[in-house]
Amino acid sequence: MLNLVRASATRLSRSRRFSTAIPGPCIVHKRGTDILHDPWFNKDTGFPLTERDRLGLRGLLPPRVISFEQQYARFMESYRSLEKNTQGEPDSVVSLAKWRILNRLHDRNETLYYRVLIDNINDFAPIIYTPTVGLVCQNYSGLFRRPRGMYFCAKDKGEMMSMIYNWPAHQVDMIVLTDGSRILGLGDLGVQGIGIPIGKLDMYVAAAGINPQKV
Repeated sequence: MLNLVRASATRLSRSRRFSTAIPGPCIVHKRGTDILHDPWFNKDTGFPLTERDRLGLRGLLPPRVISFEQQYARFMESYRSLEKNTQGEPDSVVSLAKWRILNRLHDRNETLYYRVLIDNINDFAPIIYTPTVGLVCQNYSGLFRRPRGMYFCAKDKGEMMSMIYNWPAHQVDMIVLTDGSRILGLGDLGVQGIGIPIGKLDMYVAAAGINPQKV
C-alpha cells in the first residue's frame, strides 16, 4: 500500500508543477522599455551590462549597476525614513503612506517586492492586509495606479468564459474571489473590494510560498 501511495505521488509530481517549485530560467521576448515597464522582469538598475546589451537597455538606465542587495537596502532605508517622518500623524495617514510605498515597489519590481515581504512579513502583513486593507479598499479609487486582478460585471454576462483567457498566465493554481458586498464589515464597496484579493494573495505568496505568477 505504501509503495502504491509513493508511486501515485511520483506520477502526480511529474504531471503537474506546483506553485512552490523553483522555476528555471525563462526566455524573455520583450526588449527595451517594454521590459522596464513590466514588473515581472524589471530589475531597475540591477541589470548587468551584458543583459543591457542583449535586451536593448543600454542608455535607458543610469550607467551604474546597483545590486539586488543594494536595492533592497535602499528600499528599507526609505521605508524607515517614512516611519520617522510620519511620527505624530494620524494612524490612517501613516498606514496609507506605508501602503503606497509598498504598492509603488509592487508596480515596479515584483521580485524585490516579494523579497521585502518575505523577509519582513511581521512588519508588512498589517500593511498589505488587515487592518490597513480595509482603509485601502475605502480609498481605492484614489489609490488606483495600475490594474491588478480581473473584473467581471453584469454587462459581461455570456462573455465570462472567453474573458478568462485574457489572463496572461498559462497556469493558475490559486484564485481569490469577492463580490465586494461585505468587505471586512465595511459594507458593499463594489469594485473597490479588489484590494482584498490582492492583499490576500500577497499574503499567500509571502507566507506560504505560492508562486506569484500562478495566482
